[in-house]
Amino acid sequence: MFIDKAKIFVTAGRGGDGCISFRREKFVPLGGPDGGNGGKGGDVYIETDNKKITLLDLSYRFKLAAGNGNKGQGSDKYGKYGDDLTIKVPVGTIVYKNGEVIADLKELGQKILVAKGGRGGRGNASFKTQNNSAPRIAEKGEPGEQAEISLELRLIADVGLVGFPNAGKSTFLSVVSSARPKIADYPFTTLEPNLGVVNLDDKQMVIADIPGIIEGASQGKGLGLEFLRHIKRTKVLIYMIDISGFDGTDPYNSYKILQKELKKYSKFLSKKHSVIVLNKTDIPSARGNIKTFKKKVKNKKIYTMSNMTKEGIKELLYDVFKLTQIPVDDDEQIDTIPVKKYIYEPEFTVTKEDEGFFVVTGSKVETLAAMTKFNEEEALRRFQNILKKMGIELALEQKGCKTGDTVKIGNFEFEFTK
Repeated sequence: MFIDKAKIFVTAGRGGDGCISFRREKFVPLGGPDGGNGGKGGDVYIETDNKKITLLDLSYRFKLAAGNGNKGQGSDKYGKYGDDLTIKVPVGTIVYKNGEVIADLKELGQKILVAKGGRGGRGNASFKTQNNSAPRIAEKGEPGEQAEISLELRLIADVGLVGFPNAGKSTFLSVVSSARPKIADYPFTTLEPNLGVVNLDDKQMVIADIPGIIEGASQGKGLGLEFLRHIKRTKVLIYMIDISGFDGTDPYNSYKILQKELKKYSKFLSKKHSVIVLNKTDIPSARGNIKTFKKKVKNKKIYTMSNMTKEGIKELLYDVFKLTQIPVDDDEQIDTIPVKKYIYEPEFTVTKEDEGFFVVTGSKVETLAAMTKFNEEEALRRFQNILKKMGIELALEQKGCKTGDTVKIGNFEFEFTK
């Protein structure tokens, strides 16, 4: 099954907790603190892999997580780092993080970081000072970053085949390459894009067969809209026309509809190199239609061919290959990663909810709460001192917070005391 879109929720590893420990050695009655730091949580990466041709695997796995860091130990032993998670995707995958484009993976082995693991909590050896030589304080590990990742695959091909259902695109691909798309004698047999590699002497080019386009495809009719995105990266378009007039259709009208639908879908498609191919010339009714078509379409080279007799195919392939070597300025907007604009935001904000409690939000203060061991008296005092230095206590009072009121920071609730 060909799946070209997937949405996943990734969680980087949480850092390991810091350790509270003191040296206990013979003849060393006043051994100092030696609690080690926790290990860093694993990161989440996305990397292209030539063994992947679809996003099918990820459509079944909505939630993915990296490994957590291990706890620190005594004797200044640091915790082991959590295992990184690398998600393999096909070449040509566009990555969106929380709705924003962050990467367009066009090359094999390209790798990006999408969620950063949390740092390990510090052990009590890190809190030793001149005034506190035996601290009984350690941090919990920092939570790993979470993100919603949307993936969109756009096939990487040199040539795109476009045409109405039953125009002979899939048969053509099977004739010129080793690709074996499902083919039958009825419309809409191609339900997913197919790729074929064409060998020309010592050269190669990749051809993509797109499911048949019908009138209104650019507005969502038929299957065309789902797969038109796959021809955005191609260098050359082949308009394949059934010149036999299958089912009473007018070949010239079919060509005009294809042009119109592609232009409606994206103005960039009209800038690509293109060729017109009249297929099924082996059918007797095609002869008269070829003359009529050429009279209506002037100043363009028109190729005639037959999948059955192989007539005209070799010349077409060599000419199309030459076109793939000519640069074309057709960069899509999606191919240019937008410049991020950073807006200054305060360290924290305090709001009063209708229920009467107060909520403190901010990355720094929420991380501080998540990494504090509130069952340790020294850790709790440190937490309160930091809030006071940050100005949060004053901000709460200015909002009307009084002793006994409930204050929420992240997933924790506290009773405010002056």
